[in-house]
Amino acid sequence: MDKQTLIKHLNEDLAGELGAIIQYITYAAKATGPYRPQLAQFFLAEVADEQLHAQFLANKIVALGGEPITQPRSVPAAATNKEMLQAVLEAEIQAGKDYTQRAKEAEEFGDKGLVVQLEDMVRDEMGHSEETERMLRDWPL
Repeated sequence: MDKQTLIKHLNEDLAGELGAIIQYITYAAKATGPYRPQLAQFFLAEVADEQLHAQFLANKIVALGGEPITQPRSVPAAATNKEMLQAVLEAEIQAGKDYTQRAKEAEEFGDKGLVVQLEDMVRDEMGHSEETERMLRDWPL
């Protein structure tokens, strides 16, 4: 794994985190119905974790000599609470897979600190996905 490829992949992850921040803020505003307060709170509570991930990634990209991306990944359209939760679940599962792959790349590159941080981020994303999956369980049609 060469440095430039690692930087490129970390920037892809950064775009995902920036998109996740926008996704959570937008979905919090769009939540409706009797569960609106709880859903809005759930979505907004996730912003802090995603922001920490984005800041870590940006710092690491700069430390490796790269330039952090400023363009977020696009946010999936979602019209209902259930669609928003499903989109969040898909994004969190994908982030977990991406960080698992990135940890392997960081290991190959020889950056043990990055490996450990990425594994922590996998744990965060899997926790988010498990919570979202539990919310979707038995969700009315």
